[in-house]
Amino acid sequence: MIDTITNVNGVINGIVWGTFGISLLFIAGVVMTVVNKGFQFTHIPHWMKMTIGAIFKDKHITAHTDAEDKSISQFQSLCTALAATIGTGNIVGIATAIIAGGPGAIFWMWIMALVGMMTNYSENVLGIFYRRKNAKGAWAGGAMYYLRDGLGAKKGCKQIGAILAVLFSVFCLLASFGIGNMSQVNSIAGNMESAFSIPPYVTGIAIVILSALVIVGGLKRVASVTEKLVPFMAVIYVIGALIISLSHINMFGAVFASIFKGAFTLDAAAGGAVGYGMKMAITWGFKRGAFSNEAGLGSSVMVHSSSNVKEPVRQGMWGIFEVFADTIVVCTLTAFVILSSGLVDLETGKMLTDVTGSALVGEAFRQLFGPIGPMFIAIAILLFAYSTVLGWSHYGSTAFEYLFGEKATVIYKVVFVVMTYFGCTMSLSLAWDLSDTFNGLMMIPNLIGVLALSPVVAKITANYVRRTFLGSKEEPMYSAFEDIQKEQMESEGE
Repeated sequence: MIDTITNVNGVINGIVWGTFGISLLFIAGVVMTVVNKGFQFTHIPHWMKMTIGAIFKDKHITAHTDAEDKSISQFQSLCTALAATIGTGNIVGIATAIIAGGPGAIFWMWIMALVGMMTNYSENVLGIFYRRKNAKGAWAGGAMYYLRDGLGAKKGCKQIGAILAVLFSVFCLLASFGIGNMSQVNSIAGNMESAFSIPPYVTGIAIVILSALVIVGGLKRVASVTEKLVPFMAVIYVIGALIISLSHINMFGAVFASIFKGAFTLDAAAGGAVGYGMKMAITWGFKRGAFSNEAGLGSSVMVHSSSNVKEPVRQGMWGIFEVFADTIVVCTLTAFVILSSGLVDLETGKMLTDVTGSALVGEAFRQLFGPIGPMFIAIAILLFAYSTVLGWSHYGSTAFEYLFGEKATVIYKVVFVVMTYFGCTMSLSLAWDLSDTFNGLMMIPNLIGVLALSPVVAKITANYVRRTFLGSKEEPMYSAFEDIQKEQMESEGE
């Protein structure tokens, strides 16, 4: 029975994350870039100013909402989204990409990130535009809502919109237990045991307690933790990677030459066709890029939709910055650390060591920091993976609420917390594969919605550009449900 499930899952996973899935992700990113006139390139100073720059100048960005207000701040929404995206993929995923696709995979990871910025932007714009308030007054938004209320509002699409919304929610719910929970805590337990000899069951008990204290408290408690945890863990890891990178600054030219050369290599595998090396570089670069920043999967939009902002483009720009921070900054630093370590032949792209995954990054850190290096990576994975669990708990809870109602979410939260223990103490090869598949299946209905609603995103973006840069006095496009929500949104302010 298990073999049958594994085989069927392998076929589905191959389709979703094979040529079809990767092509769909890339095409969606290109389409959204074109219809929005390359917003992520033409307005770099503006979106930088309105995101990372605004954190230090605009107190509204970081100010907590009132206790009775169920929304969260823009900075909290970013940190919760980054909590889910900056995870083991930024360490293990990059090592896997280089091992399987060579240094050239990093180039294609950058390409996917550059177009993925606009996919993530578009998801956030649609999330804010089509969100609703639930019975408790909290914002509820995400792909399921713009599929149902956006795509479903098109002539003849009501039923297909509703069906795709349910499918997305089901896939998201299942993925939250796998890639957002058990696979993450399993990585924590494994690294804690190898680095500090802590038994998995002890790690499991600790994670259950820590997760329960946060997750059962709801989104505002999750956001209050992630806004402190994410900047801390990201800055500490980036500092460590920067120290190594600066110590290997003489390798800068060789590393980037290897990346660009590997991206277009036409070398053949033994007995294979010419161009195999380039195919593997593209496949693994695109795949790791998608898994790392989750642009196109429709996941982070569920937390961005809970922001107290009312301007869709304002939240969309946080989506651009999210991909930039996750992939262009963190993943690139990890890649440089690995490629400058001497563990990879920069001429051929071949590995010069047998270690893989987090051990490869740990070995690169060991060269400069000694025995502390692997321990540092173990702690980094602990923080990265735990933050991913917190972020995905909200995604799964949002999907559960859509399917079964807001009152039922407490059931989901309790089960989610309990599953963290089993994730620490069991073998998860099948669970990893299944969650991989469900995570990818989320992408299909989401991208159908994003592409179908691309004219809406383009219209909202053009409206914002005219008002912001050309001095237009036209009315802002805040919500698809202005007749219902106008008073609510005006009372919350910008």
